[in-house]
Amino acid sequence: MKMKTIARLMPALALGVAAGQAGAAGFQLLEQNASGIGNAYSGSAAVAENASTIFFNPAGMTQLKEREISAGVAAVRPTFKFDDRGSVPGALSGTGNGGDAGSWAFLPNAYLSWGVTKDVYVGLGLGAPFGLVTEYHNPWVGGAHALKFDIKTYNINPSIAWRVNDKVSLGAGASYQKMEVEYVRLFSVSSPALAGTSVKLGAEDWAWGWNVGALFTLSPTTKVGVSYRSKVRHDLQGDLKSSGTAAASIGNSPASTRVDLPDTFILSVAQTLSDRWEMLGDISWTGWSSIQNVDIMRYSSGTGSLAQRLDTQFRDTWRFALGTNYKLNETVKLKFGIAYEQTPVRSDETRLVSLPDSNRTWLSTGAQIKVNKDSTVDLGAAYIKAGESHIYNDQRSTNPLVNRGLVSGVYDARVWLLGAQYSMAF
Repeated sequence: MKMKTIARLMPALALGVAAGQAGAAGFQLLEQNASGIGNAYSGSAAVAENASTIFFNPAGMTQLKEREISAGVAAVRPTFKFDDRGSVPGALSGTGNGGDAGSWAFLPNAYLSWGVTKDVYVGLGLGAPFGLVTEYHNPWVGGAHALKFDIKTYNINPSIAWRVNDKVSLGAGASYQKMEVEYVRLFSVSSPALAGTSVKLGAEDWAWGWNVGALFTLSPTTKVGVSYRSKVRHDLQGDLKSSGTAAASIGNSPASTRVDLPDTFILSVAQTLSDRWEMLGDISWTGWSSIQNVDIMRYSSGTGSLAQRLDTQFRDTWRFALGTNYKLNETVKLKFGIAYEQTPVRSDETRLVSLPDSNRTWLSTGAQIKVNKDSTVDLGAAYIKAGESHIYNDQRSTNPLVNRGLVSGVYDARVWLLGAQYSMAF
């Protein structure tokens, strides 16, 4: 099937996916399978227990049977509640805290691995590696900063793996990725008319990236995996549209913005301790510093001007995960995991209402059930607690057209994550 044909099928394959903020910090989504949820995605580049290894480390396909498929879905429920502590919202004064900005999201994934020879495997993965939805009740004191911020990605990942020898396997893949952005905010807090007018950016882009990985079998009980995913630069094209009391004077126009989605690196270990116990470990790095500012450009008569700048100033982050598996019997394997991850947000001043992120701790559990010799079902659940995050984002201005006010307060955030996956060899 040609790549363009697959691309046109992506919205259908995604099953109406709503990409909610969860998984890793920032707006990265680790939920590329359900089998890793129970271990908090520890050992992700080393375990290679089903075809979803295509995403985390394509070299792992050499550990699979001749043909395998895997498909699953993660249900994500983030909660983001804002407590106002000294905001200066101008015409939005007294409009409230915006309610819970989180909501349910469903993230599907699917993979196919095929052994061309005993040492060469090819595969295809479909997933959503980045996503974010925050949506506040309108109006609220931060409405001129954001009412809704929605990022979706759809990733097509053809891959190949080569077993060099019994100790070393190598893998590589390409990513053809679509990014969609919807950003809605109130125009300004300088007057009731401007505060009653909303502006919506809608934009999208297709772009290419790549990934590589290696898997080392150091002994019959020890595997080490490393993998790297490249940055993906999206030059998003779309429109700025206004609606409300002052929409006629503000108007509509073509718009664009550029986002460099970050690269990632994973180092994983899987260690068999006994016939029943296995330990997993993970250290991963994400290059969030690729996103320093997001400039939204407006075009009139072919000339571009800056409509808004999102001053993110993201920093690179680390994630640490530890997990264990316990073989209860020949049919059931129990999974447990814990993880800690940093936020890319540098300070209270650069924290955005559209991304009220902070450092997170994972507590997770799950089970793998062997249906028969060729089929398994994975179930997983995780509770992700984010630390209390303070915000002091000051966008006040003497220019009434760009005065978005000061948002000052504290966020209480947490995420519940549930997942199910079916894997089969055939």
